[in-house]
Amino acid sequence: MTWRKLSETQGKVVKIITNSIRKERLSHAYLFDGPKGTGKREVALQLAKTFFCEKKDQFEPCEVCSDCKRIASGNHPDVHIIQPDGQTIKIEQIRQLKKEFSYRGMESVRKFYIIEDAEKMTTSAANGLLKFLEEPDGQSIAVLTTVEVHRILRTILSRTQIISFVPLTPLQLMENLEKDGIPKPISKLLGQLTNDLDEAYQLYHDDWIAQARGIVIQLGEEVCTRPHQVMLTLQESWLPHFKEKNQLNMGLDILLLWYRDVLRTLLATDDQLIFVDQIDKLERHALKSSQRKVSQHMADILEAKRRLNANVNPQLLMEQLMLRLQEG
Repeated sequence: MTWRKLSETQGKVVKIITNSIRKERLSHAYLFDGPKGTGKREVALQLAKTFFCEKKDQFEPCEVCSDCKRIASGNHPDVHIIQPDGQTIKIEQIRQLKKEFSYRGMESVRKFYIIEDAEKMTTSAANGLLKFLEEPDGQSIAVLTTVEVHRILRTILSRTQIISFVPLTPLQLMENLEKDGIPKPISKLLGQLTNDLDEAYQLYHDDWIAQARGIVIQLGEEVCTRPHQVMLTLQESWLPHFKEKNQLNMGLDILLLWYRDVLRTLLATDDQLIFVDQIDKLERHALKSSQRKVSQHMADILEAKRRLNANVNPQLLMEQLMLRLQEG
């Protein structure tokens, strides 16, 4: 990872931090605020590399020295990461952190700490952290990360430099995935389903998203051309794959994107298609549809999503939805 790479998704964040590095005005404590999957941990670790690297080029760490390599592998003795123990970060964890601060660094006087999900600190843990933030050591840096900045104590907010991370746009996420070799049809779909880059990679590498996409394409085609097969596919493919409520919700999102592509095909705006490799199937579906019918079916899918959140039986919900999608 490099600052240049990170700037592709968090340009403002990288500019703030690298300007501080250039001017030798790094804060003793930062609070990285932003949605899950926006690169807060990656930026924190890159800052740690820059902080320790003796061979950096201006603000870019060398990535090959012992410090850079050990930080990348999670084995640097003076870089500590605190994560919730269960549901919270407890006072004992902060006491141990303060104890670490009282020692000199194992290999230098520098120390670097990352406290992830800082909003999960208990009140006693948060109050315990204040001593460090009130009496900073110039050779130490702490980075707190959060997805819910409103849950952080005001006294901590006032003692940290708050840097806000913005969600990735669908285009940014898609471009990042494609650069890492993920096929365009899958990248375009993931860009519509999540703005969390980590989640996107996991869905791809688990092969879950490719299978989900295939099932939706199959159902979309069968609703249109082989309606007698729909319920069988629902039983044999859809329900076994979309087992959990969040998976079923995502499956409905993918199905909604399929019908949106059918509508775009009808409107001759196929330059915006998500299922870019399924144009023949989309055109066949469009030929047997109308704008009114497709719009109604999209509304049916949205209603199914609403009912899913109201805890309707998933099998019954999907059977009823398939019947509606087969109506003229």
